[in-house]
Amino acid sequence: MLSIGRTINAAVSKCTPIAGLMASRAKHSLPDLRFDYKALEPIISGEIMEIHHSKHHQTYVTNYNKAEEQLQEALEKNDTTKIISLQNALRFNGGGHINHEIFWQNLTPDKTVPSIELNEAIGAAFGNFDDFKKEFSSATVAVQGSGWGWLGYNRKKDRVYIATCLNQDPLEATTGLIPLLGIDVWEHAYYLQYKNVRANYVDALFDVVNWDDVSARLTKARNPETN
Repeated sequence: MLSIGRTINAAVSKCTPIAGLMASRAKHSLPDLRFDYKALEPIISGEIMEIHHSKHHQTYVTNYNKAEEQLQEALEKNDTTKIISLQNALRFNGGGHINHEIFWQNLTPDKTVPSIELNEAIGAAFGNFDDFKKEFSSATVAVQGSGWGWLGYNRKKDRVYIATCLNQDPLEATTGLIPLLGIDVWEHAYYLQYKNVRANYVDALFDVVNWDDVSARLTKARNPETN
């Protein structure tokens, strides 16, 4: 997602290359899942997965594309007021798209385990995996309203951290942490099955975490020049 601050500055200074960049960008699209909607049952029902993916995520994609189209028009017209007014729509819908792309990849019906590298990083930050799970679950369940629980990586400190974000705020743009594992705690992600017991949903979700994906994200975050 383009930096809103940079976009505004470009418009104010009549910097035309940004408008050209926007014009050349392809539209965002809903990513295919790597498994069937029912593949995560009984942890997540097929009905929830289908609604979550094909309805909710699709809505973020649709509205993100609309917001970027409006941003392009505003840039071409040098309409700074319009550019500023679009930042919430870009953040919410762009964040929703980014977060869900990671979320689907973080899930799998297959049995996986953290890599040695990820286990060591978790141990260094939290003592052991059980303590990490307890702290991560507690922070995620405690999100007020809608939002996300995250395990993220700080490249400068070479350390993993737990963080939470409200609504669809994307982790890296909000905190600077590179996202490794995200848990969606919007009610549409679990309410049909777990009702108001968010803690049961978060605890159960660990059984379908794709630790291969989480581990690969850590390796890539640590070695960006080799990817």
